[in-house]
Amino acid sequence: MNQRVMPGIQPIVKKIDELIMESITDLQYAIKWGNAYYGSIDLGWLIEVAAYDVSVNIVFLNGAGFNPRPPLGNGGPSRYIKIRITDELNDDKVLDYIKQARQFIGWK
Repeated sequence: MNQRVMPGIQPIVKKIDELIMESITDLQYAIKWGNAYYGSIDLGWLIEVAAYDVSVNIVFLNGAGFNPRPPLGNGGPSRYIKIRITDELNDDKVLDYIKQARQFIGWK
């Protein structure tokens, strides 16, 4: 992940990375434009993690098809959630969204 990530955000990014790596089999990982991308050869890119000064966005590149959909987004195929503290990652919805990402074709 980007070395410019604020120290207070780094534990959140690390925990998100662990959750994704535990949930997606045959995981591929890349850094582009300073953000982390996760996916697989078969499904394409599924999740983008973007770290900012005070929060981390977990972008589900195919999130518009989820049930329920992640709450944030502008009407395109991507939807996202914003994480401000590590405890928010204990919400069952976060893991559910990550697991749902494996059920859709992502960006190829």
